[in-house]
Amino acid sequence: RDRETKRQRNRETEKQRDRETKRQRNRKTETQRNREAERQRKTNRETERQRNKHRETEKQREKKTEKTETQRNREAEKQINNETEIQRNREKIDRETERQRNRETERQRTRETFCRCSK
Repeated sequence: RDRETKRQRNRETEKQRDRETKRQRNRKTETQRNREAERQRKTNRETERQRNKHRETEKQREKKTEKTETQRNREAEKQINNETEIQRNREKIDRETERQRNRETERQRTRETFCRCSK
């Protein structure tokens, strides 16, 4: 009977030990889960931060592109205006040259006419 009681007690103690071990394991697992969750949150925050940084960089790049596009348009406009101005000046010079040629021709005629009259 004593043996039976002893066995019974041992079984109880064993069960108690098992329960305690299980509890400790669960506690450990819970701690690990918490650590893992915190690690995951940290990673997510970092990823989000990187994404935002990338987004910001993209926005800046787009702004620059828009600026350069506007700049290019302005320069093209200036170029066109310059070419138009140059063309106008050429035409002006051509007209002036034509006038001078006409004046010269007129003088020549007048001289010839005068010379004929003198004879």
